[in-house]
Amino acid sequence: MNSSQAQGVLSGKFSWPVRVYYEDTDAGGVVFYANYLKFFERARTEMLRAIGYEQDQLIAVEGIIFVVRSVQVDYLSPARFNEQLQVSAKVSLAKKASLTFEQVISRGDDVLCRGSVRIACLDAQTMRPKAIPETLFRSILEHTRNEH
Repeated sequence: MNSSQAQGVLSGKFSWPVRVYYEDTDAGGVVFYANYLKFFERARTEMLRAIGYEQDQLIAVEGIIFVVRSVQVDYLSPARFNEQLQVSAKVSLAKKASLTFEQVISRGDDVLCRGSVRIACLDAQTMRPKAIPETLFRSILEHTRNEH
């Protein structure tokens, strides 16, 4: 983890850079609406990675997977081909078997998209809700409380 990633996690809000590729855009030349969800996913995954958790290891060792339970998105302004964006992820609510992330996609000071994503923790075999492992839960809470 580099120092800028560490600072992002320790402040309670993680930020990840995303470049807009041609494949991300629609016929109108702007990012296709569903691709913002992919950008959100990348930031959440990289946030977990930055605090020491790989999702494939969570499956193999802990027997859990994270799935999207619900999403609410506000599209405010379009992103275009080749732009450099920042995608943030902040845990706003942590429950026994779910996390709610507040996420923002921005270009410089311009907020392009805001979203709230609720993630459920499931048993990888049964696909039933399962408590988030205690060490992971504590780590998430620790980094969330360190918000400035």
